[in-house]
Amino acid sequence: MQSLPPTARPDEAEQSIRVSLQHKLEAAGFCVISRLIRSMSVDQASALIGWLWRIFARHNARHGRALDNLALAFPDMDEAERQRIALGMWDNLGRVFAESFLLDQIGREPDRVDLSGAEAVARLAGSGRGAVLVSLHLGDWELASQAAMRLGLAPAGVYQELRNPLVEAHVRAMRLPWYSGGLYKKKRGEDNTALKILRHVRAGGAVAILGDLRDGRGVEVPFFGKQAWATHFPALIARSLGVPLIAAAIIRTKGVHFTAKAVEIPIPRTTHRDADVLAATAEVHRVFETWIRANPEQWFWIHRKWARPGERATD
Repeated sequence: MQSLPPTARPDEAEQSIRVSLQHKLEAAGFCVISRLIRSMSVDQASALIGWLWRIFARHNARHGRALDNLALAFPDMDEAERQRIALGMWDNLGRVFAESFLLDQIGREPDRVDLSGAEAVARLAGSGRGAVLVSLHLGDWELASQAAMRLGLAPAGVYQELRNPLVEAHVRAMRLPWYSGGLYKKKRGEDNTALKILRHVRAGGAVAILGDLRDGRGVEVPFFGKQAWATHFPALIARSLGVPLIAAAIIRTKGVHFTAKAVEIPIPRTTHRDADVLAATAEVHRVFETWIRANPEQWFWIHRKWARPGERATD
């Protein structure tokens, strides 16, 4: 039997073994789910998983949080309508989960995403200019990079690394083909990713960032009539490098069919950089709010968007 390193206590070694076993079990479950979903057609898998999430997710504690956030955003809406929207949100999230395993198949059927509403992105293709695309958790946000590539851009992506390294490898492999500019991990306190993104955009590339979730280190902007925390990173990059800032969304129309939306956000360029960035970030959220109000059942209502800095963003 191999002896423990001198610095390792037996309880630490046992914890390491348990974590490793947990990772393997989670990865095995992930692979089973992947095979089951990929055994179905795109439409079947999306509809089935969406239905299952609609039925079972309402029993999750986050369902109550979604209802609370809906009450905050729509104070005059009755309880029945908020329940309808919350259940629709779970259906959409289940569909996004299933579709994430089928990105390659969706990519082979370009007619599933109507790009006619994304002229702001199309104008960038071939211009040689860099760009910042800021999207939100609406419809199927995983398809935004596919749409950008179809329009001729080479998007780079920034994402939060999963805790399980085995599942992380699988998920990264599924997403990487749709980020021809690279896929970078977001790590707290590390500037390397930010530098890579800056170099990519400065060289004429595009970066795709999800910008609708709470960021206690960011700025406060109006959102559904209340002050909400938002990341100012997309506007800061665009303002600093002098490139366009594009708000974009992939909105579900019916089943696994979508329409792409894109709007260029004006960026003030005064002598007060922070004020310029704040104004651009507020405008991004004004556009986001317009899209969410038109499709409330497709947004991510379970996040603590309006939480105060000392509160946890998720639990």
